[in-house]
Amino acid sequence: MVSIAAASRTSARSGTLMALGSMSCVQLGLALSVPLFGEVGPLGAVWLRLAWAAVILLAVVRPRPWRFRRPVLLATVALGVVTAGMTMLFMAAVARLPLGTASALEFLGPLGVAVARGGGRRSLLWPGLAAAGVLLLTHPWQGGASPAGIGCALGAAICWAGYILLTQAVGDEVAGLQGLAVSITVAALVATAVSGPAVIGVLTPHLLLVGVGLALLVPVIPFSLEMYALRRLTTSAFGTLMCLEPAIAVTVGLVLLGQVPRVWSLAGVAFVIAAGLGAERHGARTTPETVVVGTDMSTVSGVIAPETADISGC
Repeated sequence: MVSIAAASRTSARSGTLMALGSMSCVQLGLALSVPLFGEVGPLGAVWLRLAWAAVILLAVVRPRPWRFRRPVLLATVALGVVTAGMTMLFMAAVARLPLGTASALEFLGPLGVAVARGGGRRSLLWPGLAAAGVLLLTHPWQGGASPAGIGCALGAAICWAGYILLTQAVGDEVAGLQGLAVSITVAALVATAVSGPAVIGVLTPHLLLVGVGLALLVPVIPFSLEMYALRRLTTSAFGTLMCLEPAIAVTVGLVLLGQVPRVWSLAGVAFVIAAGLGAERHGARTTPETVVVGTDMSTVSGVIAPETADISGC
């Protein structure tokens, strides 16, 4: 029993470190994308990142989607669509709102997953604490925020909730990063249809080189880390851990963009950090990691059981 508990804590800790690494890469990549808005626009910056990410993952992973079982392939395509929606809507929000505020509003998506997947009233402690932190970060009572920016951020939140659920489902079924490579390619195609034609004509060698670096920061490295993290954490715990992203966004916004946080925002950061620590302590999945052996989707290595771990830890 002790060894099982120790393994569970180790799994939760490694999943948490992956999630933290992912969030740090995402916020750094977003902040570095802001200067591109004047040259290619917010959606153009998204397209540039996703297009390069698809090229990188296809070259490195070499996925074989024709071997996926049909339900898994459909889930992977759906993951690509919500990934494109999440990325494009959030970037449109960042163009209209401070980075910390946009991130906090987008966090309502994973917070909703944490609440919906929590087991009982006590498991709502950490999502509730995170929600209080989000309110302090966004301070909606002051008004003055862009309605269009808020709408884009809330749309990104809905897509993010779908992204979490689909990433875990695909990650449990498909070995390695095969599912991610296919979903990012779908996301790149969606972004191309929306904004690609308007951007291709203004591309320069400098922009193409910058796009490679940004693609590694968002989404190649962070999305890879999240897929592995969701093999170790419950969606409830992962959703609560994502509350740390607004706090990271506030820090990155201060350092790189000169967006000075207010006292309310600092209090919100403290709340979400506390919620994230609570989720890390009690967020391990109680079922073993289960992925398909190799890339042959006709054979599954185990039975995927429903999530049963909670994050209350009280």
